[in-house]
Amino acid sequence: MHLSETEGIERKTFVVTGGLGFVGSALCLELARRGARQVRAFDLRSTSQCLDHLHKHQIHCIQGDVTQKTDVEKALRGADCVFHLASFGMSGKEMLQFGRVDEVNINGTCHVLDACLDLGVQRLVYVSTYNVVFGGKEIVNGNESLPYFPIDDHVDPYARSKSIAEQLVLKANGRPLKKKNGKCLYTCSIRPAAIYGPGEERHLPRIVSLAKLGLLPFRFGDSSVKADWIYVDNLVLALILASMGLLDDIPEKDRRLIAAGQPYFVSDGSPVNSFEFLRPLLRGLDYDMPNASLPVPQALLLGKLFWGIYTMLYPWLNRWWLPQPLILPAEVYKVGVTHYFSFLKAKEELGYVPLVTPREGMAVTISYWQERKRKMLDGPTIYTWLFCVIGMSTLFCAAYLPDVGPVPFFRAIILFFYRSMWIVRMVFLVAAALHVAEAIYAWYLANRVDPDNSRGWFWQTFALGIFSLRFLLKRARKQA
Repeated sequence: MHLSETEGIERKTFVVTGGLGFVGSALCLELARRGARQVRAFDLRSTSQCLDHLHKHQIHCIQGDVTQKTDVEKALRGADCVFHLASFGMSGKEMLQFGRVDEVNINGTCHVLDACLDLGVQRLVYVSTYNVVFGGKEIVNGNESLPYFPIDDHVDPYARSKSIAEQLVLKANGRPLKKKNGKCLYTCSIRPAAIYGPGEERHLPRIVSLAKLGLLPFRFGDSSVKADWIYVDNLVLALILASMGLLDDIPEKDRRLIAAGQPYFVSDGSPVNSFEFLRPLLRGLDYDMPNASLPVPQALLLGKLFWGIYTMLYPWLNRWWLPQPLILPAEVYKVGVTHYFSFLKAKEELGYVPLVTPREGMAVTISYWQERKRKMLDGPTIYTWLFCVIGMSTLFCAAYLPDVGPVPFFRAIILFFYRSMWIVRMVFLVAAALHVAEAIYAWYLANRVDPDNSRGWFWQTFALGIFSLRFLLKRARKQA
């Protein structure tokens, strides 16, 4: 398919559900750049890191819930094409919120379909996932002829719900619009690989956070395992080409809608081991890569353990203080089992060819994260935190608390090293004084080299002492 870059975009109105997200905002900006009459970013969130940028380019932001039919109808009224990106439950704690996953991914998609039919929207591009056909069994260079993975065999609600939603979208292709003007709704589905790029908000922040805390002790699966990734700009290109593939008023196509009712796999076209793919990023941030390897069966047991623990914590899954689980079963499969696909169909029918190479995409991503790290509070691993907090707490208990509960045990351990209570109390007082002095110096130094995080440096150094201060001193040396 060879069309101009503005075909079907100029003088048209577009709605992007999930438009304040990472991919959604990039898509909105690209549609505006290509001359769309109006672009609406429909999202449950009212704030986003890209909100000012969207407003600058006259993107119309509409706050609403895809699970509320009235909100969807309000956003889609008068639209020519809809990109349905809104979803829930892709990773982490969200995966365990079964009800919300189905409500957003299935019911929300039904609302979008109904609104398109009721309001006369002719084009709908749905963003799906590889997981509609992948469920833990190896796939090498797969294509769109693969059957859907059995619904009841999916290990997580997200993949199951996305599979159901995609089938609903594709089956709605060709349904007549309710305005009875002889026109139909045309739909297609894009199945992207794991998405990366500057500002990505699901995979990379979690991975970087775990690496920073030293909680990436091992890799999953064999080093020969490969999977696909896709840079955000390449995905945006695929989505726009898919919308062009649903146009029915182009003479050279003989009114044949190339993409109507079709799914497409898209990626950068360079399958790679996920840990090797992430190695340049983590090295660029001075974080350690895991050296040990954990076989998939053992990793699955670990994932099921976290699944069980977090299921019991279900009422608190949305609380900020509950950290993300280390790994869940579906994530073990994604990282530890080979699954990559050909984008030949998207190339032949849509004209999709990745514009950004993995090397270029990762270079931009590394630069973004290095700049982000310079603006963040840096610090040691979780093991240092445990050593300092537990050590100081134990020393305080042994020095000053009465013989209650475990205190006699703590006191016996401390006295084994320091021999007398007088020495124990002096050691605690000296250590506490050093922590306070180091915290005050950290606050003073941070006001010069990292003023936005000066309070954080004070409290972190108060808790960790020199183990925190050395990171601030390193930052000060770099700026000198």
